[in-house]
Amino acid sequence: MPLRLASLLALLAAPLAAQTLTDDHLPVVPRTPEEAARIAAVTAPATEFSAPEAFEQNAGGAATVRRRGNADAFSQPSGNIDFARELDFKLGNGLFRKLWVSSPSSTLASDGLGPLYNARSCQRCHLKDGRGHPPVPGEDDGTTMFLRVSIPGTPEDGIEEIADYIATLPEPTYGGQMQDHSLPGIPAEYRLGITYEEIHVPLSGGETASLRAPTYTAENLGWGPLHPQAMLSPRVAPQMIGLGLIEAIPAADILANADENDANNDGISGRANIVWSLEFDKPMLGRFGLKAGMPTIKEQSAAAFAGDIGISSPLHPDGFGDCALAQAACQQAPHGDQDARGFEIGADGLDLVTFYSRNLAVPARAAVDDPQVLRGKAVFYETGCTACHTPKFVTHRLDGQPEQSFQLIWPYSDFLLHDMGEGLADHRPEARATGTEWRTAPLWGIGLTSQVSGHTLFLHDGRARSLLEAILWHGGEAQAQRDAVVEMAPADRAALITYLESL
Repeated sequence: MPLRLASLLALLAAPLAAQTLTDDHLPVVPRTPEEAARIAAVTAPATEFSAPEAFEQNAGGAATVRRRGNADAFSQPSGNIDFARELDFKLGNGLFRKLWVSSPSSTLASDGLGPLYNARSCQRCHLKDGRGHPPVPGEDDGTTMFLRVSIPGTPEDGIEEIADYIATLPEPTYGGQMQDHSLPGIPAEYRLGITYEEIHVPLSGGETASLRAPTYTAENLGWGPLHPQAMLSPRVAPQMIGLGLIEAIPAADILANADENDANNDGISGRANIVWSLEFDKPMLGRFGLKAGMPTIKEQSAAAFAGDIGISSPLHPDGFGDCALAQAACQQAPHGDQDARGFEIGADGLDLVTFYSRNLAVPARAAVDDPQVLRGKAVFYETGCTACHTPKFVTHRLDGQPEQSFQLIWPYSDFLLHDMGEGLADHRPEARATGTEWRTAPLWGIGLTSQVSGHTLFLHDGRARSLLEAILWHGGEAQAQRDAVVEMAPADRAALITYLESL
């Protein structure tokens, strides 16, 4: 029996983390042993690179859409969505794009902004459903980027059901997130300051790359000094495509790739982040966010409404959003949940935004049969990039979610935490994630970043100005792969980049 299949079947038969990491929140139709065997065969790593693999062009399975040549490439509904459900998608899109206003207002369906906020709409951070960027000095604010903030907790602040949980608490004055906008009469929390130091990296073949090492500061603090133990973590808004397909990957398949103690001695020891679900009131596998700190799309959406826009929802009922107890004027400001909605965005509205986010389609691959792309694919595999950037999964069979049901998808991520070294460390834990660990970023759609978002800035804080720079920032568990890219022939390095740009 193939090792991957044997591991998967054993995992499926075993109690997962005290019966907590199941997918019983999804309308799952269980797999048969025959299906498990077929899936193990189709998701096995490629070993031959002279031609594309079957279905490789369709990165999102049947939900894949045509690769558009404009900035709307990430804004299309699932390719297999029916007409009625596409209407729900469009309603969700309207809520995603809606500009919220302060309370009280005559537009009762749209009031409740703030009092502290980073943006007035979801779309303002995820412009064209794409990737955010750091502020450009003197040209724009930090709308598509912000600082998360917390202080160390005590063991009593932890979650007993989650082993190795690293307890943190919101910063006493500023809460869990720094907001750089506010309503009149309420001080904004800060202005994001960034300085860069250039670091030159010699490459084989006489080439040279330059990395910019950032330093972040919270300037113009509007509510007094930060706690002396405050931990700040910069975050740019991620692209939105394929989220529903990621949510539909069986937890067991993700956990099958975990190797916390590096039992196979390959230097890679991916770990699952396990987080507490507000939606389901239990520990769940973290899948979303830069440290896999969110278990579902709905929770990610509700947290963004609360933290980014100051909008209450059934999962985050406070009308004042992320205002801390020390910010009394913020907590006491007018808010917009005293009407028929009950919350500033009610359950129906949150469901529509969740449905929209779940069905933002992955565009088709480009030039999968191009010789340079195929050579780059071989380099990608030979260098060991697939140890973290797992190419393929098959999603659950899902009753009532036809768009995500039983699809062969190509996200190029294992959705696990990896120690990426001191260079990328933010030194801010999140659930089980340490200050040096990050979730493997999915690579699908990465070649369309410039087209959709108007830039080529990558990593959690946008420090990398190109895909090559992003690779060169890899350290920790990925140090060997990074060094291999530095030392490989320039032609192979160029082919690798071409392959990534085809995703």
